[in-house]
Amino acid sequence: MTTTTSLPAKVLHDLTTALSATQARLAERYPGEPGTRQPVHTVYGGAHLFRHDTAKKLGELGLRVLKQYAPDAGSFANAIGLEARYADTIYERVLEKMQREAVEDFRIDFEDGYGNRSDAEEDGHAVQAGEEVARGMKEGGLPPFIGIRIKTLSGELCARALRTLDVFVTTVVRDSGGHLPDNFVVTLPKITSPEHVTTLVSTFEALESSLALLQGSLKMEFMIETTQSILDVDGSIMLPRMLTAAQGRCVAAHFGVYDFTASNDITAQYQRMGHPSCDFARHMMKMAYAGTGLWLSDGATNIMPVAPHRAEAGGTLTAGQTSENRRAVHAAWKLHADDIFHSLESGYYQGWDLHPGQLPTRYAATYAFFLRGLASASERLSNFVSKAAQATLVGDIFDDAATGQGLLNFFLRGINCGALKEEEALRAGVTLDELRGRSFVKILKNRRGLA
Repeated sequence: MTTTTSLPAKVLHDLTTALSATQARLAERYPGEPGTRQPVHTVYGGAHLFRHDTAKKLGELGLRVLKQYAPDAGSFANAIGLEARYADTIYERVLEKMQREAVEDFRIDFEDGYGNRSDAEEDGHAVQAGEEVARGMKEGGLPPFIGIRIKTLSGELCARALRTLDVFVTTVVRDSGGHLPDNFVVTLPKITSPEHVTTLVSTFEALESSLALLQGSLKMEFMIETTQSILDVDGSIMLPRMLTAAQGRCVAAHFGVYDFTASNDITAQYQRMGHPSCDFARHMMKMAYAGTGLWLSDGATNIMPVAPHRAEAGGTLTAGQTSENRRAVHAAWKLHADDIFHSLESGYYQGWDLHPGQLPTRYAATYAFFLRGLASASERLSNFVSKAAQATLVGDIFDDAATGQGLLNFFLRGINCGALKEEEALRAGVTLDELRGRSFVKILKNRRGLA
């Protein structure tokens, strides 16, 4: 059979070359998920209270709450609505996680969790927090991820926010011998214009130069908690402009439920994680940042697992009070777990926690999510890898090459947070070296002998 064409080779070359340039720009903007560890939560705490061993103490408090109000797997599963078949596994893994690494990420808060104080007082707390972080670096007491949330750069608070950042970072670098903690990040709240982001970038550059830090070592994360963070004054979408303004320094975007709902004139009675306006903001964040490599984090459940009754010194609670305490804690746990499930189903694998008693439910809900999806993900990844990127059909779900890293990341996320064991992930048809390599592209290259 003779094949005939109408387009000269030069025309085809020019067309494909032009498209290649476009594809290169898209690839730079949307590199895909990084495959590195993302924490499943961020705990916020007032800067004035932070100490080098805060993470350890929060873990101890959270473990105490778990053992007091759910002393066994069955009671915990009943409290938060877990299937009986997962109860023992989840309870065992939550206990292990709480004892080993209860806090994955901590944000030293100079904003909502701190309040407005005199300049002298905030300077003192910035120095103190910096000294405690440096001590934690030396003694190994910091969580794997840590950062500072400064005040907004809007209006009169801008100078105060940047001064606090300067004092804190300068103190850490001075006391640590010239270093920042691993996975250190600065949280930028209440963004209303891209200029907030560029101002922080310029501050980072000045600090790096002054303190002899490696260029680009200071990173930021956005707080999406104002309507202006979603839509600019001219009605255009602000989220991509913020990312461009960050010049490669942004690693995450966190959604702030309560400030966002308040900015939408929603009264306190109806400000909750599941409000429709929150789902709108989450979807907008997903549309803007999916594939960019940014970690997305959901907000916090603000109903705390706190018992309403306390025994006086030397006294005891009545049976009724004890029962009421248990019901209150269990109800708060159930709400928290439901909110986490909603986040996970929306593609948000991280969220805020405000109380140590929320740590057990954070891990339990996250572990349940991964265990429920284990069989399906294992089958899909096994088929996908064995076909070496040829399209496969498993049940009614069609996979193509773009989903490979996403399937692998399911196992990486599950292992990182303690939900899954490495041996459970190996059932998906990957080797231990392939799993620890964290790259689906590398797996395919190795399988094809192209590495």
